[in-house]
Amino acid sequence: MKRVVVKVGSAVLTENDTIALQRMRNLVDFLVELRKENEVILVSSGAVASGYTALKLDRSILQNKQALASIGQPILMNKYAKKFATHDILTAQVLVTAANFKIEGENRKIKDTIDTLLSNGVIPIINENDATTTKELVVGDNDQLSAYVAKYTGSDLLIIFSDIDGYYDKDPRKYTDAKVLKIVKSVDANELEKEAAPHGAFATGGILTKLKAANYLLSNKIDMVLTSGYDLSDIKSLMLDGKHTGGTLFTSKN
Repeated sequence: MKRVVVKVGSAVLTENDTIALQRMRNLVDFLVELRKENEVILVSSGAVASGYTALKLDRSILQNKQALASIGQPILMNKYAKKFATHDILTAQVLVTAANFKIEGENRKIKDTIDTLLSNGVIPIINENDATTTKELVVGDNDQLSAYVAKYTGSDLLIIFSDIDGYYDKDPRKYTDAKVLKIVKSVDANELEKEAAPHGAFATGGILTKLKAANYLLSNKIDMVLTSGYDLSDIKSLMLDGKHTGGTLFTSKN
């Protein structure tokens, strides 16, 4: 049985300053199918967006973002718990920081906790502890966080759901003939030097953080898929039917 980390970003989870409940429901239904043959770990953004549904604070102020994350985390977890409960699946919240994975004893404890949850049929839902950590809120690194999770939990694959449906050979917003690269063996170092270009009020990453995550995983011999979180047909085809019809697979394997 493979172990798969699935990361969903704020751009997918939110719409018009609220949680996109249908997309969340589609995600949960897919994860339920995926876990029939795989162990599944979810890394979810959306705490700030969830908090904003309850209290409209100015998101341009860091302290407000941290407060919104504090408000929103239980709201987000409650929504996930209810949706997984319809499938009789229990969820667990695991709050971490990127720094936790850089300390040998702490990353081992995280793995032990996740191993225990998975062995008991529980879906771990991981998020960065935004209420006390500023890095993710400023830089936008739940993509990198999910890559750390994949490595330090001994996972085989990271799936990143995004508003981007794959990694293109050139900017699709500028070039109509841009094409999705289906398989990528390495990430060009020049691409990793470009500025992040996030989309939406709650998104903080863009393609750059996804490429950095892919590059990190490739160096650790772990595969990554970048695919659309709006339309799950490509990832269903790949993961449930074994057919690579869309999205980008970053892999070091032949």
